[in-house]
Amino acid sequence: MGGAVSAGEDNDELIDNLKQAQYIRSDLVEQAFRAIDRADYYLEEFRDSAYKDLAWRHGNIHLSAPCIYSEVMEALDLQPGLSFLNLGSGTGYLSTMVGLILGPFGVNHGVELHQDVIEYAYQKLEFFIKTSDSFDRFEFCEPCFVIGNCLEIAPESGQYDRVYCGAGVQREQEDYMKNLLKVGGILVLPLEEKLTKITRTGYNSWETKKIIAVSFAPLVLPKHRDNSKSKAVPLPTMFEVRTLQDLARISIRLTLKKKVAGPGPLPRRRLAHSGERFRRRRAQHRGSTLLSNRYVFMSRLIPGPMDNNNNRSGTDTEEEQEDEEVEEGNCRVLGDPEEEEEERREGGALLHEAPVNLLRERILGLPLPEPLKMYLLHYREK
Repeated sequence: MGGAVSAGEDNDELIDNLKQAQYIRSDLVEQAFRAIDRADYYLEEFRDSAYKDLAWRHGNIHLSAPCIYSEVMEALDLQPGLSFLNLGSGTGYLSTMVGLILGPFGVNHGVELHQDVIEYAYQKLEFFIKTSDSFDRFEFCEPCFVIGNCLEIAPESGQYDRVYCGAGVQREQEDYMKNLLKVGGILVLPLEEKLTKITRTGYNSWETKKIIAVSFAPLVLPKHRDNSKSKAVPLPTMFEVRTLQDLARISIRLTLKKKVAGPGPLPRRRLAHSGERFRRRRAQHRGSTLLSNRYVFMSRLIPGPMDNNNNRSGTDTEEEQEDEEVEEGNCRVLGDPEEEEEERREGGALLHEAPVNLLRERILGLPLPEPLKMYLLHYREK
């Protein structure tokens, strides 16, 4: 399933195409999609296919097409602090995007049938937490995955605000899925070849909306031996009491984030592409109108030295000039200056250096013991 939009050269271009085709319609969903590179959830040898609007499977590992995930995220109508259950959580790609919206006081659970897929999902989650700058731009609700068949969830398990099922559901399984939902909650699932949104409006009342036609592999039915009882799948605790230390870390990071980065996540960025690949894209886009995003970096807001008349100095030290030359060399695309100027006039995307992780820099600059700094940084590698 997929192929509804054109392939992208990178994650940002894929999201641009999904927006243009109206699969992504809200800012919150767009921010979550841009924050996580879809290619990071592919095996290395298949990364070249990551930005196509197609589903991908290798063994038990599976990713739905980007257009499907877009419709799911929009239909779930996610908000901070909600509880979310992902049935067939797979690689954790969707659960991680959801966690960026739920925030630190939400609940983010997943049930997956295959042990090797759960191990793969935790590897990808650890990579995201330790290396992605997006982790510092959002307040994250870390997903928790359990192994088991999602049709055998323990009856005493709590109900959720939002539920998604990533496998085909038959009509006789619909009531089981509905019972996982709180009143006022939303269930999104492929029901008889249609991606369907079900809202629980009362204890015994529901609203159903068909979204798009889809093709999903059906749910795997539980396997029981003769005269054996099914083994119920226990879900994680719905709400755990947070430690004071953990709450303090959340509060400190949130306070620092507001001071250094403003009220929300950083806007999208497009890094300079070099070589034949970028020149080919530039030739393809010439003559078409592209939207450009303009940014002001913190370093540009720092005034230069003033002379006695409060005028900014027009001369730089040799060291500053060398730094500027190195900086320009790192983000300039070599080519005909006239062509580059023409592209700028046509509205071509601006090329610039990646923004600094200001939250990390602020924490490292605090007069605190090193172990406490590392705790505030979640022991991240970058």
